[in-house]
Amino acid sequence: MSMSQKLDVIVIGAGAAGLACGIEARRRDLDFLIIDRGAVVNAIAKFPTDMKFFTTPDLLEIGGLPLVCATEKPRRSEVLKYYRRVVEYYRLPVKDYEEVLGISGADEDFTVATRDRLGNACQYRCRKLIVAVGYYDNPNMLGIPGEELGKVSHYYTEPHPYFSHKVAVVGGKNSAVETALDLYRNGVEVTLIHRGPELGKHIKYWVLPDIQNRIQNGEIKALLSSEVTEIRPSEIVVQTPSGELILENDFVLAMTGYHPDEKFVGSLGIEMDPELFVPSHDPETLESNVEGIYLAGAVVSGRMTNRIFIENGRFHGEQIFKHWPEP
Repeated sequence: MSMSQKLDVIVIGAGAAGLACGIEARRRDLDFLIIDRGAVVNAIAKFPTDMKFFTTPDLLEIGGLPLVCATEKPRRSEVLKYYRRVVEYYRLPVKDYEEVLGISGADEDFTVATRDRLGNACQYRCRKLIVAVGYYDNPNMLGIPGEELGKVSHYYTEPHPYFSHKVAVVGGKNSAVETALDLYRNGVEVTLIHRGPELGKHIKYWVLPDIQNRIQNGEIKALLSSEVTEIRPSEIVVQTPSGELILENDFVLAMTGYHPDEKFVGSLGIEMDPELFVPSHDPETLESNVEGIYLAGAVVSGRMTNRIFIENGRFHGEQIFKHWPEP
């Protein structure tokens, strides 16, 4: 693509919200690109392999295409297949595995500098930008010695690699609890460590009694009001109400949540709330305080990551283009 060619819009992020924006751009016959540093719907691709969504398929649909699944609730593989179909059906021009390095210019003439998966530098010009970056690529770090060790992960896909090993799961919300249960049922010795005095209040109603029973029966060890303070190659150090514990350990799964890429959003000149990092935007048009830059998907809610999901973020494309300026 020649640098002299100016696109109407570039969408940064190929999650469900970014794809929904692309659909609206296609419907208006605009020249556009969708750029993502990972795969299409990269966050979903990182979900546990056998995950079943809590929501019904109609609440994940975009562009009027039906999501067909075998049961009442879709599985990860079915959802991934659906979004691939969306890309193909609407002929969405996605540049995947291409990282945005920087953005310069202003409304009606932005320049987006990127690097593709082969290390090639690229540049694109556009009139408008839509930032639809999520938060799943940015885990909340524990900030303790040893977190950089290879035995530590902030993502969980399947239990097999951990079979017959001692695994510490850090966290007390749905992802941590479901990870602990899945590991336990697949031959893993699990210790669940949570800094709060009790497990999260919003754990799924059918999961809560399951984890409570496993803990009560001693099948899963739970350390509440406790924090991991150091990770070592073959053990972890945990501060508990009864004092410091040193536990034998093979792997640590830190399921402590994720946050938006605040550094990237801030680099665009977008103002953010100093505590919650909610970016400044018009709630009706979703245009940020930087003219010509719009927000879509989870990035709209900052660190309040329980506010925006696929179920409501999928409408941001329609919302933005409802107020799209005429050429």
